[in-house]
Amino acid sequence: MPKAYWISAYRSISNPDALAQYAKFAGPALTAAGGRFLARGVANATKEDGLAQRTVLIEFDSVQAALAAYESEGYREALKALGDNAAERDIRIIEGLE
Repeated sequence: MPKAYWISAYRSISNPDALAQYAKFAGPALTAAGGRFLARGVANATKEDGLAQRTVLIEFDSVQAALAAYESEGYREALKALGDNAAERDIRIIEGLE
């Protein structure tokens, strides 16, 4: 079964305090669900109209595991801490290559 990758790209962050609260809950919730943080931070280089934005890359054993992590009670608490307007972001879950 191929691994899965959760990619979060932050277009803007308007409330860094809420993002910090989110991180306090999200990190433990996602690692408890089997996620392994591979990279996080602002891009070191951008190419072809890329944005220098915060990006997070998390590996899971499967797409199903990543989706279950997103739906978990712990991650719901993280989303509650983030609120509705603290950050504009895009989360994608993709299947890795075998």
